[in-house]
Amino acid sequence: MDKKVRVRFAPSPTGGLHLGGVRTALFNYLFAKKNNGTFVLRVEDTDQNRFVEGAEQYIVDCLDWCGITPDESPNNPGVYGPYRQSERKPSYRKFAEQLISDGYAYYAFDTPEDLDAKRKEIPNFQYGQATRMQMHNSLTLTISEVEDLLAAKTPYVIRIKVPEQEIVHFNDLIRGNVSFETAIVDDKVLLKADGMPTYHLAVVVDDKAMEISHAFRGEEWLPSAPIHILLWKYLGWESDMPQWAHLPLILKPDGHGKLSKRDGDRLGFPVYAMNWTDPKTNDVTQGFKELGFMPEAFINMLALLGWNDGTEKEIFTLSELVAAFSIERISKAGAKFDFEKAKWYNHEWIKQSPVDTLQKSVKNELEKAGIEVGDDAFLNTVIDLIKDRCTLLPDFVAQSTYFFNAPTEYDSASVKPKWTPEKAAFFNAYAENLILTDVISAETAFKTLADEKGFKPGELMLPFRIMLVGGKFGPGVFDIAILLGKEETKSRIEKAIIVFNS
Repeated sequence: MDKKVRVRFAPSPTGGLHLGGVRTALFNYLFAKKNNGTFVLRVEDTDQNRFVEGAEQYIVDCLDWCGITPDESPNNPGVYGPYRQSERKPSYRKFAEQLISDGYAYYAFDTPEDLDAKRKEIPNFQYGQATRMQMHNSLTLTISEVEDLLAAKTPYVIRIKVPEQEIVHFNDLIRGNVSFETAIVDDKVLLKADGMPTYHLAVVVDDKAMEISHAFRGEEWLPSAPIHILLWKYLGWESDMPQWAHLPLILKPDGHGKLSKRDGDRLGFPVYAMNWTDPKTNDVTQGFKELGFMPEAFINMLALLGWNDGTEKEIFTLSELVAAFSIERISKAGAKFDFEKAKWYNHEWIKQSPVDTLQKSVKNELEKAGIEVGDDAFLNTVIDLIKDRCTLLPDFVAQSTYFFNAPTEYDSASVKPKWTPEKAAFFNAYAENLILTDVISAETAFKTLADEKGFKPGELMLPFRIMLVGGKFGPGVFDIAILLGKEETKSRIEKAIIVFNS
């Protein structure tokens, strides 16, 4: 590539981080690492009305959890800072004024009441080529009138003057040649009345200042592209413009429309990376992390929403994603979100993860449930025995509680209809024999005794499992017995017999 790769993820600190935003960050990260480039986090906090306290740190925490920590950010600045747009405020006015001087923008003094009146007068009103000469701006006022208004500190915004009857086109790395007729593009505000830039001006000025080489962003920003292309041209920076890549949308499960938080609430799955607590209402929106997703699985799932490496491979580590990633394999079409598939990824990652990778998370889940884990070596053995049965990390609680605490309730309804005094006698005898033998021989002793007592081992296995576990679940019953040890196994058998006999 001609110039050093520098990409940016530029979220607004307005709330929870949608999985679509995380995917944008991920694709930026993968492209940067694939090309020995730099991944930048730039916080676009120019909209002070929507700014939410704590949202910036939340975004940082989400990226850290996902393992895609930026190379440069407000917390880790490089030479291209500041990395918050609110701290770059003085730089924007200079360029907005330059655009006015060069005839590419203008002052607009219209009041909110003026705009409301025009909206009532003209259905679907747009401030642009067809209407700008009807409005209160520096195109319709004399130079002296404009100077007087400015001297009087009359509130104004600065708008781009979109040219008439032009075609704006650019090459999108995903979509190929994209073109827009300027006749349908309105005169966007570049600088607001409070002196803060809008996204349109800020993104161009900042991408230039930070030497961004490639701009990955969601498909929903395509309609804004002509404004940005024009600004690069009008500011004289066309040769430095980044290459654009507009990512496909993440769609609702039915494929109709962009996935939203409302869809997650309605269908019962998260759309945020991590729990988000609204500071105004204290309402908590659940995230993938707290639901029990491993970050490796979450990232793996996101990468394959709109991208694949051209093979049937579905499980990728982050380093494998970096090695395989290419823009050419990103789809133009939207990708339907499938929560069952997302859980499948997590299940696969839990199954293939080494015990020591899982231990901290599993221990945390058990301790949250009030279970004292004790010995780590014992916990590791339990994890190894049950991990294939767990889809989400909290599943380890239900699948392992009985290893740490004897059951206090039993699925007696599954045992009592076929429970007999002879079976009670068998289990009493087996419990006594356990103390005299090595627990590793528990299965052989069980089958030998069953044969002596005239039972088929199969008809005794369910009661035995429920005695040890409390229900009809868990790994091999003799694996459980070996892990519990003969004293604990004997104790559980004797307690359950009393329950089944009652």
